[in-house]
Amino acid sequence: MPKVTVDLDVCEGAGVCAEVCPMNVYDMVEVSGEKKAQPARMEECILCMACVNACPTQAIVVEDE
Repeated sequence: MPKVTVDLDVCEGAGVCAEVCPMNVYDMVEVSGEKKAQPARMEECILCMACVNACPTQAIVVEDE
């Protein structure tokens, strides 16, 4: 199963990952008053890396475990 990690210290909450993900892996959630990406459905990830490539701050790591 893929492991999707978002560095919340780096994530700016742009939501681009959620927009480009064809499998709807991400939810945008509020963390300390800021919107952040949360990988809510990792089991749906198809390792396309669209989110990794689209993230403006390189806050996402996707690994095949």
